[in-house]
Amino acid sequence: MDVLERRNDPVAAMLSGQPAAEPDVDIEQDDAFSYDGYQVVRGEFFAHIYEPSITFNRCKVSLNTACIRKLPSVDYVQILVNPETLKLAVRPCEEDEKDSFRWCSSKDGKRKAKQITCRLFFAKIVNLMSWNADYRYKLLGKIIHSGDENLIIFDLTATEIYQRIAKEGEKAKTSRTPIFPAEWQNQFGLPIEEHRKLLQVNIFDGYTVFGLQDKEKTEKSRSPEPQTEGEPE
Repeated sequence: MDVLERRNDPVAAMLSGQPAAEPDVDIEQDDAFSYDGYQVVRGEFFAHIYEPSITFNRCKVSLNTACIRKLPSVDYVQILVNPETLKLAVRPCEEDEKDSFRWCSSKDGKRKAKQITCRLFFAKIVNLMSWNADYRYKLLGKIIHSGDENLIIFDLTATEIYQRIAKEGEKAKTSRTPIFPAEWQNQFGLPIEEHRKLLQVNIFDGYTVFGLQDKEKTEKSRSPEPQTEGEPE
């Protein structure tokens, strides 16, 4: 079998160590194509268990395991909020920086996400966004590079809402099916140009830093800061 035959036969190519030929792909040239009128389908409409997310629920905030894995060398972060653009940023920082907090727990070398009680911060976010404090809110984030650092950016207006419904005589339960903002009902997502600009951010322009002090640092400072909880369900 010659070289050409082996390249056209994937099995023979694999056995011989030669690369297999690319399958023929029928590509049509279309210079008239334009993205005008297209909408980028929102990531919230797909399954996204491996995407960074932040959850606000019952006076607690938690970042998921995907966030921890995306920034594997980060133990301490700051949370920044821009009340004008309604963006939230999670910024890696050093332990001794003001308003830093430990965003994960560590046991046997394994890092896990955790919930942090933050009644005042939760109340301020709920008030800023006119959310229902009894519901659970989950937002997807994106890793961006700004200056010389990587950050996780969340759009506070793009949220999955999980209602807490109480039937007569029963304890209130959180729905497993999310609802979305009303303006999403008649669209798949944002027009492509608007989508491209969505996560552009000047990290220190208009942001306020919030400190969610964790239990370990609270014990060191002996100040009555919020306590941490275990990993969210």
